[in-house]
Amino acid sequence: MQASDHNEVLFDRQAKRLLSSASLMADASRLRFVRGERVTQFARLGVNKVIDELLNMPYRYIDLTNVTSIAQAQVGEEVTVIAYVGKVNLKRPRPKMSIVEVYVWDQTETLVISYFGQPWLTKQFTVGQRVAFSGKISFSYGYKRMNGAFHDVLDDADQINLAEKTTPEIRLPYLPVHHTTEGLSAQWARRVASCAIEDYADVCDIWPARLRAKRRLMPLRSAFRYLHFPQSLDELEQARKRLAYDETALLQTALFVRKDVELAKLNPQAHAVEGNYVDALYDAMPFKLTGDQAQAVAEIFDDMKKPVPMNRLVLGDVGTGKTAVATFALAAVANTGTQAAVMAPTSVLATQYAQKIGPILDACGISWALLTGATPASQRKLLLPKLAEGKITVLFGTHALLSDNVLFKRLTLVVIDEQQRFGVNQRHLLREKGRGADLLVMTATPIPRTLALALYGDLDLSYLRERPVQGAGIDTYVIEKDDRGQAYDAIKEQLALGHQAYIICPLVGTKPDDSQEEQNDVASQKLASGEDPSDAKAAQQEAEILSRTVFRDARVGLLTGRMKAEEKTSIMSSFKAGEIDVLVSTTVVEVGVDVPNATIMLIEDGERFGLAQLHQLRGRVGRGSARGSVYIAANTSNEVAKERLQALEKTSDGFKLAEEDLKLRREGTILGLRQSGETTLKFLDVSEDEAIIIAAREDVREMLKIDPHLDSACYAPIKDRIIALYGDVFREVGGG
Repeated sequence: MQASDHNEVLFDRQAKRLLSSASLMADASRLRFVRGERVTQFARLGVNKVIDELLNMPYRYIDLTNVTSIAQAQVGEEVTVIAYVGKVNLKRPRPKMSIVEVYVWDQTETLVISYFGQPWLTKQFTVGQRVAFSGKISFSYGYKRMNGAFHDVLDDADQINLAEKTTPEIRLPYLPVHHTTEGLSAQWARRVASCAIEDYADVCDIWPARLRAKRRLMPLRSAFRYLHFPQSLDELEQARKRLAYDETALLQTALFVRKDVELAKLNPQAHAVEGNYVDALYDAMPFKLTGDQAQAVAEIFDDMKKPVPMNRLVLGDVGTGKTAVATFALAAVANTGTQAAVMAPTSVLATQYAQKIGPILDACGISWALLTGATPASQRKLLLPKLAEGKITVLFGTHALLSDNVLFKRLTLVVIDEQQRFGVNQRHLLREKGRGADLLVMTATPIPRTLALALYGDLDLSYLRERPVQGAGIDTYVIEKDDRGQAYDAIKEQLALGHQAYIICPLVGTKPDDSQEEQNDVASQKLASGEDPSDAKAAQQEAEILSRTVFRDARVGLLTGRMKAEEKTSIMSSFKAGEIDVLVSTTVVEVGVDVPNATIMLIEDGERFGLAQLHQLRGRVGRGSARGSVYIAANTSNEVAKERLQALEKTSDGFKLAEEDLKLRREGTILGLRQSGETTLKFLDVSEDEAIIIAAREDVREMLKIDPHLDSACYAPIKDRIIALYGDVFREVGGG
């Protein structure tokens, strides 16, 4: 080959990479075979752009390295067999029970595949189909069998060829299985993925070659390919790690850029952290600060006294006293003669803050007010002018604080509780009311260090683990749903002693527009996957039923997030006053609600909640002098669900539970970067990938030190990807 020909080949290859790179953000309709209705189908799977399909990770892989003939399959082994469908039977041994039996053969023997509660599968199998089945071999009634086997119909586009051989000839050791939706089969999903890899995977890498070499990162084009079609498990893991690095590095870059350019245009206030109001607060506190609290207050004061806006997150387990720590920040604002806003996610919590912190502020001579959606117009009319004149130092509230007519004279501190419940725009709207205001965000959701690094790269962290007031403690019991009667008996015993109870349901009410057929299908799917097919408990119906049956001699109340603010406030006030014995509620009581006389809780459908949420819920009892009890009614037939829930019985340490939840669920939620307020880490395993997170943070800091706004040409691909993922954080905050 002559030099000119070689150069032409290189030019063509580079041109193709540039074209593929430029096409990544094109609509999914650019993908081969994605037209018409299929565009909608892929959109339901979250595939709206070409890059979404390249990152559309299969949820499992059929291990074709362990393919065996039916004759060679041993009882008790997990294997994959590839066979032809010979017969499909639908049996109904009982009126509400169905069994689909699929008889298959592979020229060596016959195998029977049984599916329980999934009658629709009869339409998915046809005689003569070639299908891969994966599962455990058993033997009964004269046949080898698989119960509930995973199956995938194979067609000519796949990499398997029987060709009249008893052992198939296999070119791919791991067959990807992508998520599907109505009208889209696994085969078509795999075919589209294969075409996307062929057409668009050969892209230019966004990271400089020196960085990829330093971190030993697989090239992006290889990561796309091996994510879908790995030749080995090591290739798959290396592809995941490369994409996990991209995920966390791009997120960290967006967070740091937003923080840096935001600070550059602000006029911060240096607060007086020593003075009469802080001194008075130390005297007014009803308890001595724990070591963790004292450390957090010191860190906050160190931030607040500097002429640089504070950006700090206080992470505290249930009962560790985050509110008390935040109160010291409010006192520093009073020392400075400026104002603070405290925003809570619900009117219930905002009102409780006012009731809890208000008297302490009164004792210190610090003025305050409460503003929620339930605040009467007449009261609001009196409050707003005082706020604008600076006569109110601390304003507690909900989203109502974001209203245009809520104006401060000099807002220098914004405190946001349960920050993950607010989108980034809401946080910025409130902070815009006081340009340069310090930001203190709090969460009672225990977050391990690795996840905190990934989620809150723009915030300094303070941890609270000690409890200033220990309380009497909590006993947790995981029970089967059919055994909830013992929880009812325990509740009655506590009511007889003059205490109160919570019953938590995952839903507000059932959807009346669901047909019986749809409900039956959903129930059958749950049964097949090992879930309890019964409907999740709905708070409205549960309150009505319990008030007429089990607790007909008690006063039963209902609290849901759908209620109007004033109605929620009224219900909680009645419960705190002891006028309601049993409060049936959704998770609206999850955070911050403090009723010391409530000593027992029943949580329905416990397997539907994460451990952190269950831990938050149970923190509502055992807060007074009487020991609390929590019963979690759940379907524990699923081993993973059972293991998760049993962790609650073993420990009351929220941070340990959060670590356990991450290990078992491998799920992380990115808080506050999208308009919706959240997105999901697909590739980063926050329980195992601490090294990746730390490496990415180091690399991002070094990159931004060289080019704070990523204006140079070599960083243009990174900047474009960040804008595509998180919006133009550069322009929206006045950057380059």
